[in-house]
Amino acid sequence: MVITKPWIRQGTELTRCNVDWVRTERNLTRLDRVFARLDREPERPAHIDVPKMSRHRVALLAGTLAFYLAIVWLVVITSWLVRLDWQVMFFRPYQQWAGIHWFVDYYVVLGQRGPTAVMVAAWLGWRSWRQHTLRPLLTLGASLLLLNITVGAAKLGMGRLGPHYATTVGSNEMGLGGDIFPSGHTANAVVTWGILAYLASTPRARRWLSAVSAVTSLGVGMATVYLGTHWLSDVLLGWTAGLLVLLALPWCEPLIARAETGIFDLRDRWRARRRAPAPLSPVETPVRLKPRTTAPQNETAARSARAPVYLAPGPHTARSERTPVTPVGSRRPPHSDRVPRGTNSTARPLTGGGPPS
Repeated sequence: MVITKPWIRQGTELTRCNVDWVRTERNLTRLDRVFARLDREPERPAHIDVPKMSRHRVALLAGTLAFYLAIVWLVVITSWLVRLDWQVMFFRPYQQWAGIHWFVDYYVVLGQRGPTAVMVAAWLGWRSWRQHTLRPLLTLGASLLLLNITVGAAKLGMGRLGPHYATTVGSNEMGLGGDIFPSGHTANAVVTWGILAYLASTPRARRWLSAVSAVTSLGVGMATVYLGTHWLSDVLLGWTAGLLVLLALPWCEPLIARAETGIFDLRDRWRARRRAPAPLSPVETPVRLKPRTTAPQNETAARSARAPVYLAPGPHTARSERTPVTPVGSRRPPHSDRVPRGTNSTARPLTGGGPPS
């Protein structure tokens, strides 16, 4: 951008000149635009409504539960549904469409509990950090807990064997120690991807995410039938079990809210404890010195007791008053003819001569 400034003032005259001002701006990348858009979002969206257990949802829950029990009953009495299971198994889809086997092997991972839980938890963790709330993560944890309890109990209770381990043609294979009824991959896909639609902030996003999660869970269920790891009735019951968990989640919302409040209270107390000043050490009682009542001759002993460590105890004399002492082990021989300094000495006679004549 070029701006021309035609006039500048010099003293009392106006002189025309052209001055070009060039303003340079940094080219924003796509990532910068994304973060700039995210910064405009509110920290705590106030328009998000927590789902409640309405009459419509209660009716859907009751209908889904009735469908769940109907599937179990049809399998227990070895009805037409069991015969359909055997027909699909004998069809062997993995041999009819062998070209897509590699794709189905990768696609079925979208129903495994570990990878899907990590991916969805990462996204919901980022949302929790942005919105300063723990509700997304706590809702995911509550849904997975309900899923593990309900589906795990049904698997162990009915004990149905899978197609690869079937023993009798035409039987329902119930009560033989298996753990495939209902399909855990299908139920996990319904809950894990459906929780994104459950936690959506707008009705439009909820509709789109509901459609995406339905297609994903449908594909995961069909992938297990294609690979021969589940009966068709296992997949139907897995879809129903996952939908039951999603429909029952509003009953867990009060517990989730109390858990979030408790966690934030613990965090606040922990922060307050860290910021609190350290307790002051008790003040030592000053020692009172007794008045001087001893005789003057004891002053030297008391003074030597308080003398520094590096000084020898007792009275100290001046260097000129000390008696010269020959150190122990000295190599110098003693001289008996030497006289200390400061004393008068008589003249020594000269040896080898007599008195003067």
